[in-house]
Amino acid sequence: MSEREVFEYALLRVVPRVERGECFNAGVVVYSRARSFVGARTLLDENKLRVLDPAADTAGVRAALHAVEQVCRGGAEAGQASGDDAGRRFRWLIAPRSTVVQPGPVHTGLTADPLAEVERLLDLLVR
Repeated sequence: MSEREVFEYALLRVVPRVERGECFNAGVVVYSRARSFVGARTLLDENKLRVLDPAADTAGVRAALHAVEQVCRGGAEAGQASGDDAGRRFRWLIAPRSTVVQPGPVHTGLTADPLAEVERLLDLLVR
């Protein structure tokens, strides 16, 4: 069995109307410094989005969530973050912002498999 290492994670929240403050979870970002890993999975519940804002730009929200996954993967898809290491990309993704897709607070845990942790947290906190 692999040794468990500290990891950090943040939920991605969709806040369709920032002025109202209503939100729901739509993804998770996981970072493991020991494994030089950053990964994200997203899942947009369009019904929840329409309940909170019938006029929401669903395609725009989906694109913003997809962009988070691209930044985690790095490479050319990550845009300006393409040359950054995993830790720098994670810190950029969790920086507070006032947009429709916002990161929640950072939490920590232990895991032997950060990629599996992404899926576990998505199942536990988003689905």
